[in-house]
Amino acid sequence: MEAVSNFLASDLFYRFRKSPVAVLAFIVTAVLVLSALFAPLIAPQNPFDPGSLNLMNGFSQPGEPNQFTGETFMLGTDDQGRDVFSTILYGLRISLFVGFSAVMFAMVLGSVLGLIAGYTGGRTDTIIMRIADIQLTFPAILVALLIFGIAKGITPPSYRDEVAIWVLILAIGLSDWVQFARVVRGATLVERNKEYVQAAKLIGRKPMAIMLKHILPNTLGPVLVIATISLALAIIAEATLSFLGVGAPPTQPSLGTLIRIGQGFLFSGEYWILLYPAVTLLALALSVNLLGDWLRDALNPKLK
Repeated sequence: MEAVSNFLASDLFYRFRKSPVAVLAFIVTAVLVLSALFAPLIAPQNPFDPGSLNLMNGFSQPGEPNQFTGETFMLGTDDQGRDVFSTILYGLRISLFVGFSAVMFAMVLGSVLGLIAGYTGGRTDTIIMRIADIQLTFPAILVALLIFGIAKGITPPSYRDEVAIWVLILAIGLSDWVQFARVVRGATLVERNKEYVQAAKLIGRKPMAIMLKHILPNTLGPVLVIATISLALAIIAEATLSFLGVGAPPTQPSLGTLIRIGQGFLFSGEYWILLYPAVTLLALALSVNLLGDWLRDALNPKLK
């Protein structure tokens, strides 16, 4: 409770309350995340369960009774009779899980490599940073496509759908670690020459302990800002890969998969199959990105 009280009295929370854009972005993000977490309780049906679907409900228009069954669906249904509202909630779960997991993986990998490069210097620093520079010459989505293709190629066909989500996380994470490594390396180069690090060396602390317990906590501010912004980019990357047909499997469709399915019916008049998942993805990515921008400015001492 004391920590909560200190946060509510902090300058960061004051700046948050005084920013209408940040408050609105937080509310939208919170609603979407909570809706995804409690999807089994909110969704009228489980769109991943073929036994609960009725093909006669296919292409029901939003808010209008189906001409065959008389059932009404708030956001309509797709070609398989799946409630679009339910598919969005369950698709959000996949998109958020992939986004969060990929960012956490990239943050851990990049932070560790950045710490090692900045603290040890020399040849190790050169090798890690040149690999990072080479990767930066390629668009992140192409790197993710390459990693996804290689990982899927070496996976037995019978297990591809089961591990597709984890391969997707690996591909996005490996394409996004560079910016974490560069920021942490730069902060480590500054911190390693300070007195508290020299004192830790004098008392015999091991290099790994110095990096993790002394230097790393002082680099978390910019890392958290990058992680917040990267979350929006990871969600968009997942949607892009799924839209291209190399992301989430059809049995576990994400927002990108739903958009790809809806795109096929756009010109036949069933606009809602594409529109509502696309609007949801836009709202999620935009709100997370706005939160990241606000957090970056709020933690910048030059703007205080």
